[in-house]
Amino acid sequence: MTHAEIEEFITQFPIYQYAFAKPEDINFDEDTRFYCKKECKRYGTSWSCPPAIGKISQLKDRCMAYTDVLFFSSVTEVKDRTDPLVQVESRETHERMTRIFEKHMKDNGLLTYTLSSGACSLCAKCGFPKEKCRHPQRMYPCIESYGIVAADLAEYCSMDFYMGENLLLWYSLILYRQ
Repeated sequence: MTHAEIEEFITQFPIYQYAFAKPEDINFDEDTRFYCKKECKRYGTSWSCPPAIGKISQLKDRCMAYTDVLFFSSVTEVKDRTDPLVQVESRETHERMTRIFEKHMKDNGLLTYTLSSGACSLCAKCGFPKEKCRHPQRMYPCIESYGIVAADLAEYCSMDFYMGENLLLWYSLILYRQ
């Protein structure tokens, strides 16, 4: 599948911006784990987050096994960006698009690996650490949990990262290869 074929498909959907890159273009930063551990309430509670997902060096190696990256965003206008219900609803729309794009790419012969915005929210309560992940094929780890600073990648790809108080941007990153 070519970039043009992927582009033709994804531009039928309400994405905001997208870019193609190479895994080598991604900056993996160990300091993101400090943020995860100190600032995110999902740290240590989800299979999609550290420490369950592994060390950044291992995750970087996993990403480097692919040849290309599709990085895209969607945007939602909201009255109150701090309202968790608004965040969940707008993120669900973005995640549905991510699943559609990933499926289309797989159906067209590509091997994919997907990361998305925020921790997995497929289950009301993650079984970590006592139960295995209930949906390992559908669970998307968080971009930042891999040590990837989404703002840095957005800047590298000439994409917006912050658009004001009433707009939420969600990102996904689909690594792929033939």
